[in-house]
Amino acid sequence: MTGGSALPLGDSLEVWVAILLIGVATYGFRISFIHLFGRIDEVPDRIKRLLRYVPPAVLAALVLPDLVTLRPSVAATLVDERLIAGVAAGAVAWRTENVMATIATGMVTLWLFRFVVFA
Repeated sequence: MTGGSALPLGDSLEVWVAILLIGVATYGFRISFIHLFGRIDEVPDRIKRLLRYVPPAVLAALVLPDLVTLRPSVAATLVDERLIAGVAAGAVAWRTENVMATIATGMVTLWLFRFVVFA
């Protein structure tokens, strides 16, 4: 009995074909935008308005899953230190619109609850 768990040749070939197809699709998608924006002189106003919402949407998609974790009970979910720190940072961001103050508030609140309150 060997210690390795090598995939049969058929399975590894399918994986490499999938990787290759995904790479080609990704490259094609990106090059299409380069080609498209190389042909137009100016981005239409309607598209500019829509593109303003991309950074907040991406940030929300990255941050919210860590903030909203479902615990066994509603009380445990509401007292999660990440959610409390996220709400505090969100309040500071909304009130001050200062990125450094938002980050500092979120981190200090997280550390305070993680290492002092819930320790």
